[in-house]
Amino acid sequence: MITQPRGPFRAGDQVQLTDPKGRQHRVELSPGKLFHTHRGAVAHDDLIGSQEGSVVTSTGGTAYVALRPLLADYTVSMARGAAVVYPKDAAQILAFADIFPGATVVEAGAGSGALSCWLLRAVGTDGLLLSYERRPDFAEIAAANVRRYFGGEHPAWRLIVGELAGGQVTDAAPGGQPPVTPPGDVDRLVLDLLSPWEYASAAASMLIPGGLICCYVATTTQLARTVAALREQGNFAEPAAWESMQRGWHVDGLAVRPEHRMVGHTGFLVTARRLADGAVAPPRRRRPSTGQQAAEAEAGAAR
Repeated sequence: MITQPRGPFRAGDQVQLTDPKGRQHRVELSPGKLFHTHRGAVAHDDLIGSQEGSVVTSTGGTAYVALRPLLADYTVSMARGAAVVYPKDAAQILAFADIFPGATVVEAGAGSGALSCWLLRAVGTDGLLLSYERRPDFAEIAAANVRRYFGGEHPAWRLIVGELAGGQVTDAAPGGQPPVTPPGDVDRLVLDLLSPWEYASAAASMLIPGGLICCYVATTTQLARTVAALREQGNFAEPAAWESMQRGWHVDGLAVRPEHRMVGHTGFLVTARRLADGAVAPPRRRRPSTGQQAAEAEAGAAR
């Protein structure tokens, strides 16, 4: 069973050291080693056996707060092949794609494994996450990052090097073993691809009725094509699309103001629910624009 480390620091643990200026350093504890900075060294042995939240002082006199890194900290500092999904977007995916314990989730592509870590924590050891990544070099980085975060192989994870074929959800286990989960038995489909609109038909084949597709795209062109494809597919309720932005605040006594820098646009999210077989969604009624109303009025007057 995968559990988060608790209690005193142990050899092999990852520790995040934060200096008085808020700069963070991540180290993996190993007996006898030193962590060096321009402000002196910190002995790993001074951390091993100490409680999380301890303060350790370098040989140069700088104090560091020692904590285990949060998953949000880990993902933004992990080794990268592809760009990582930022924590603000990962949180939106977990919430609005409704990733739940025990769910069967298909992810394509895995990239550097950041979103895979979030999804695995959400589905738990009783769930199943099938992650597809077509580039072997990215898959290796993703596997190493996930393994490093969980301290070993996660029992709910299958990483498959290759494309997500239309409706064919299979395990990459050797020996010609049968698929882990057949088409039509997937709870959630998460696509982080250049052209997710090409998978609208495949999504309809593999998702259960009531299942959900969530697409992560970078541009308005991708956003428009994805929404149009899901509408045209006819197996989905009306898609929802949005983006989120994150702005920190400076709070120092009565000096309270927004930070000058923020995490702005990183991507758009599109979600849609799978309809029951044979069901047809009623057409969405939209209020006509002002220009359309004027054109219709002119056409009526001409008649």
